[in-house]
Amino acid sequence: MPHPDQEPVAQAVFTALADPTRRGILAELAARGPATATDLAARLPISRQAIAKHLDLLSDAGLVRGEPGERRRIRYRLQTGPVAVAQSFLTALARDWDGHLSALRDHLDHNGGNEA
Repeated sequence: MPHPDQEPVAQAVFTALADPTRRGILAELAARGPATATDLAARLPISRQAIAKHLDLLSDAGLVRGEPGERRRIRYRLQTGPVAVAQSFLTALARDWDGHLSALRDHLDHNGGNEA
């Protein structure tokens, strides 16, 4: 079973990653490094205002961190910690499911021929 402390972090990550625009922003930051909302708007087919809203949600989920840049512009940097927590959550969940599915398979293998 996933650790209960991981669930809120994993939930925030999954919510953030549910939107294709936010995934695109994260992919852009991963590929090209830190960027401002203006930089990202120039590279992606979305307005600077919409980018800023998505960056706020990504920041709230801990997936990006804003850092002061030149001329008081905020540069956003990808943060991998929350993704690692979500991966750990999924790994624990998969392990639990694998155990249940294995037990069901064993049960069916042992009792399946006796039902006819």
